[in-house]
Amino acid sequence: MGIAMSLPWLESLNAWGAPAASASSGATGAPRRLAVCFMGNGVNPNHWGATNGPGGLELLKSLSPLEALKDKLLVFKGLWNPTTVAGPGGHYPKMNVLSGLTVKQTTTDVQVGTTMDQLVAADTGKHTPMSSIVLGTEGPNYSTDSGYTSIYSAYVSWSSPTSPAPKEIYPQQAFDQLFDDGSQRKRDKSVLDLVNEDAKSLRTRLSQHDVHKLDEYLTSVRELEERIERADTFSKTNTAGLGWQPSVKMPTMPRPAAGIPSRPDEHLRLMFDIMVLAFQMDRTRVATFMLNNDLSNMNFGIEGVKGGIHELSHHANDPKRLEQYQLVNQHHMQLWAEALQKMAATNEGERSLLDNSMVLFTSSLFDGNAHDSRQLPVLLAGGGGGTIRGGRMLDYSKDENRKLCRLHMALMDRMGCRTDHFGDADLALSDLG
Repeated sequence: MGIAMSLPWLESLNAWGAPAASASSGATGAPRRLAVCFMGNGVNPNHWGATNGPGGLELLKSLSPLEALKDKLLVFKGLWNPTTVAGPGGHYPKMNVLSGLTVKQTTTDVQVGTTMDQLVAADTGKHTPMSSIVLGTEGPNYSTDSGYTSIYSAYVSWSSPTSPAPKEIYPQQAFDQLFDDGSQRKRDKSVLDLVNEDAKSLRTRLSQHDVHKLDEYLTSVRELEERIERADTFSKTNTAGLGWQPSVKMPTMPRPAAGIPSRPDEHLRLMFDIMVLAFQMDRTRVATFMLNNDLSNMNFGIEGVKGGIHELSHHANDPKRLEQYQLVNQHHMQLWAEALQKMAATNEGERSLLDNSMVLFTSSLFDGNAHDSRQLPVLLAGGGGGTIRGGRMLDYSKDENRKLCRLHMALMDRMGCRTDHFGDADLALSDLG
């Protein structure tokens, strides 16, 4: 199916993969959207960030591709997840970016916490064919380090504390999930039926612990089934002509070719385009996109860059490698800026799609070379339906309560998902507007 989903590690087999409503709408009537974009391996701390100058927001070098959008941009300084320093290792304990809860040190029964994007999706999903779209460019790999499974590095969105949200890495399948006429959903349902049968047939060969893991896996399968059924139900009861309607009625891009694009930049742009189109057509109001996995060694083919991103993040302050790492950081920002420009150019009445959206960009590390998560690179683009005032750097570095989950609470509230506690926070940030 192209979804980055596979059987969990099972000790018995000793092998991996073996045999909402008005509250979330702006004054224009257009709904608010929430997107989270994640890149692995941190940033070059020497050139990341911004300052508040006499003429407004002044972006540092890494953020220079966002210059034309800086009036719609908030740059945060000092936010972090305190639980990331609790476990050993430089990467896996940090992969709680969207939950703020402790990443369980385990190689089997994974646990991170339900992430804020999926809580919002559960609340707003009744208004759209798909509750959310979770995109990526790389599937999981299977290894262990410091008592952790590498599964953690492949997922930033979790639909339950113990189940990552299925991530689509194939552009064609992502496109079909969102814009198919129904035939693809029928094929997907048939495949899921086979997956269920194959997985259940393993029960007689498994230990009690592995039966528990298999049940978690089947929960993920059921989530996919529910998405398919929801899309079918929505298409049959579509209330076109009632209330707000999107200005984009049909896909404005061709169906992508099968498989993974050979060029990483093409792959990334396709996924960004699919995310933007999903918002333009109101197919979903929540999107999560992992540009690459944490610990990814993706090679972007950028002129002047040799080596994968994880390798370059450990530059040891070598000037040549640091320069290449910097180019990769700017490449990510350029791709993000292109997607934001397309959202800004989409008219939704009194505001643009970007004005009606909140698009978060972050990583699980700040200084990738030092595995430093004591503050995180956090950007927020968009106006949140008129509730967010951009063009500023917000510095929380001296605030004792500088938890990233406070920002999550503020975004959740704007999406109509109100709570007095999330992750490790019980007070939302109040100075976004």
